Amino acid sequence: MTYKITLLPGDGIGPEVIAAAEQVLCALPLDIEFTRAEIGFGAYERLGTPLPDSTLDAIRSSHAALFGAVTTPPNIPGYFSPVVRMRQKLDLYANLRPTRSIPHPSSRPGIDMLIVRENTEGLYSGVERLEDDGNRAITERIITRKGSERIVRKAFDLARQAGRNKVHVVHKANVLRQTCGLFRAVALEVAKEYPEIEMLEMLVDTCAMELVRAPEQFEIIVTTNLFGDILSDEACMFVGGLGVAASANIGAQASVFEPVHGSAPPLVGTGKANPTATFLATAMMLEHIGETESAARLRSAIESCIAEGQVTPDLGGTLTTTEMTEKVKCRL
Repeated sequence: MTYKITLLPGDGIGPEVIAAAEQVLCALPLDIEFTRAEIGFGAYERLGTPLPDSTLDAIRSSHAALFGAVTTPPNIPGYFSPVVRMRQKLDLYANLRPTRSIPHPSSRPGIDMLIVRENTEGLYSGVERLEDDGNRAITERIITRKGSERIVRKAFDLARQAGRNKVHVVHKANVLRQTCGLFRAVALEVAKEYPEIEMLEMLVDTCAMELVRAPEQFEIIVTTNLFGDILSDEACMFVGGLGVAASANIGAQASVFEPVHGSAPPLVGTGKANPTATFLATAMMLEHIGETESAARLRSAIESCIAEGQVTPDLGGTLTTTEMTEKVKCRL
């Protein structure tokens, strides 16, 4: 089978890590047809928009997309977050952030959790306005029954598929009684359909504390957009940090996989960009399209490099982006 994969290099170190991922994919016994598409500030400068319609069309027509990073400058008229807009336009409602221990001194052992974050509404709905001559700023937090039900169901389905025993539903319904109240109520309804899985409730501030105290206790966390964004960044610091954190954006008709790190302009052209997160995002993409054996081979190659210290400087190694990519390819 020929897989159509759209590459979205973006800005900063995005093109470097996406090029590394493309090389790794080409080293696997897969038939892949690559397409490149524009996204980010560079696209805005060239085309007048950070997210051209042609990019959305390319993603829709692909089996999956692999995204690098974008630079989001503040206060530029006509500029918007292409990532948030992409998630909304393609209805990529589920953001999946795995947090697993790696064979590295910076990682705590025994951690294997998945944070399932609603990806299209909440405080990231993009409904904002200024009032009172610019002296009052208002952002609307939109939580819907549909959005809550499908993200909670996604979390429980993933738990069932992976043989997990519990799902933590994280909210702030004691204060945000309407929005988090609806999310909580829907979660309680959905959980009844999965009697073999224990549903545990936790307030978001308690969850943030418990992640620091004992991250090993969590298997799957499901929560709303902003809470999930913050908690997943917190969680990844226990297993090596943003340089090894990957993410998936999943919808019914499209999927986009990405490293969690940003565009890191100071690292551009230095050879110090860590491709690990992009490699792990690539492994997630392979699992999603059904190539589980290739995904397992890639994960094994990545972990072998990390265990042997064949990594970039941010993980204590001396390899360049290109050199680490070659080490991973050799293990495939």
